[in-house]
Formats: sequence, C-alpha cells, structure tokens
Amino acid sequence: MKNNNLIVKARVTWLVLALITTLSESGLAKDTGYLFVSSEKDHVVKVLDSQSLTQVTDIATADRPRGMRLSPDRQYLYVACGDGNAIDVIDIKALAVVDQLQVGEDPERFDISPDGRRLYVSNEDDALLTVLDLESRKVVAEVEVGEEPEGVLASPDGKTVYVASEVANMVHVVDTGSWEVQANILVGNRPRRFALTPDGKQLWVSNELSGSVSLIDTQSNVLSAEIRFQPKGFRPEAITPVGMVMTADGRTAYVTLGAANHVAVVDVPTRAIERYILVGRRAWGVALSRDEKTLYVTNGKSDDLSVIDTKSRKVKRSVPVGRVPYTVVIDD
Repeated sequence: MKNNNLIVKARVTWLVLALITTLSESGLAKDTGYLFVSSEKDHVVKVLDSQSLTQVTDIATADRPRGMRLSPDRQYLYVACGDGNAIDVIDIKALAVVDQLQVGEDPERFDISPDGRRLYVSNEDDALLTVLDLESRKVVAEVEVGEEPEGVLASPDGKTVYVASEVANMVHVVDTGSWEVQANILVGNRPRRFALTPDGKQLWVSNELSGSVSLIDTQSNVLSAEIRFQPKGFRPEAITPVGMVMTADGRTAYVTLGAANHVAVVDVPTRAIERYILVGRRAWGVALSRDEKTLYVTNGKSDDLSVIDTKSRKVKRSVPVGRVPYTVVIDD
C-alpha cells in the first residue's frame, strides 16, 4: 500500500510539472522586458532589450505602423497600420505577426476594452469609431464622430469610450451600451491623446495646435481647466503637445511637446509645470516603466528613443530606432 501511495504521488508530481512546462511553452510570455517601437517609414516594429537597450529584432508589419497596445493578458501586441488598413497582432513570445484584423480604412489609434473582448478603433478618413469583437472578428458597431478622429480611450469600468476629433476640436463621449454619443466637449485645437487620472475623475486631453492640455471632469463631462506649456526659446506654434502618461499615484504627468523637443513634467494636483526635459526632435510617443524609474520617448524627426531617468529628470541615453518612430510600449 505504501509503495502504491508513492507511485500515485510521483504521478501527480509528474503531471504538475508537465502542466507547468506545457503552459510555459504555450505562449504565456509576460514581463519580457522588451521595448517595442513602431517605425512608420520602415514598416516594422523594432524590439529592444530594455536593460541593455540593444536591438533584439525587427518585426515586419503592414504599412505604416503607428499606435500600439498590449492585450490585457500581455500575450499579444496590437499594432495599428494606417496605410495597411489593418491591425496586426504580434505574439510576444514568438515575436512575429500571427494575425491581422480588418477594422476599416486608415486606423491610427485604438484601445482595448478592460475585459479584452473588443477593440475600439479610430478611422481617420471615415470619421468613425469602429468597434471590433475579438472573438467573432466582426465589426459590431460603427459610431459617427467628428472629422479625423485620433485618440481613443476606454474607461476602466468599460462603460465609456472617449474619442478625440482633430478637426472638430472635440472629445466625443460614447456609451458602450447604446453606442450613442452622450456628449461632445469642445477642447483646444487639434486634440490628440488622452490620459486618465487613477481615480477616473479627470480626463486629460493634449491639444497639439493650442500648446495645451484640457482637463475634463468625467462626472459632468465639462471642461474644468487648461494647462499651457511655454518652454524657453520656442515660439507658441512650435509647442505641440501630444503624448501623455501618468504615474500610478496620479501625482505626476509627463507630456511630450512635439516640435518643441521637450517633455514637460507636471504636478497633477497643482497643475504646476515642474520641469522641461530636453529630448530629441519632435517628441511624440511616451511610456513609463512599471517601477516608474525610466521614461521612454520616441522622437519622430531625430529617429531615436530618449531614455530618461525620472529621479534626476535627465536623458541618460538616446538610441536609434528606425525612421519616424511613433509609439513605444514596454512589456515589463
């Protein structure tokens, strides 16, 4: 009887180890430390090791890759390819495109629902928000918004999607139950991207041609304040804020200033600008490491990635990342 028990325990142990091995080999790649940078003119996503900042590989995509997002389970990277009229799906473990989603013409920016079931995509040429069900691979809704929509952000509760219209200078608030526009909020000129405070009460909108960020109260859908940027030595028309990211505690925001070649460091509670950090030419995309010690900024005209130490608030290294880098994502 004792020997039989030992045999059973051995078999159970073997099955557990086999299951772990199977799972580890089935694509559950997480926290790889890879940096992903979309290169518009090279039609690739560049993969770098975030520790050494050396290049791992190039992943060929459809034409003009721009906006990127990791899936909630961090197994896949979705890449909007504007001139390819598709969203490519990259397997993080394989570092290869494994699928392509048809979401209408000229997709630029998008978001993923919190449950990972839907893609919300801005179609710039058609003035639409396209909603794709990822399981059925079917378009379940098309919502008419203002001309040239770009920024898209899903609320954490999944009930609302925000869309920025560059031409209408508006933020559209879309209800995901009815697919109706609940509010149209006038902001600055050419709104581009969003950032939401961790408590969900305040939506930040970057206005590229106004040199500002608009702050929206998400309960009332009313514009509550505006932050303007004025780094020394730049004319107002050269100050073009686009990318934004906030720390997990909601106290600090980093805003890329486009043609002004700087990143603004903003104290969120007071809205005071604490510092301007000089980076490359046309600072655009931005990402923050999970430990919040490192900030990554894509510079579209100098074709490099600025790596910033957030404690000293200085660039510690610049890395070439192909022609016209657009978005940076870190899997950490």
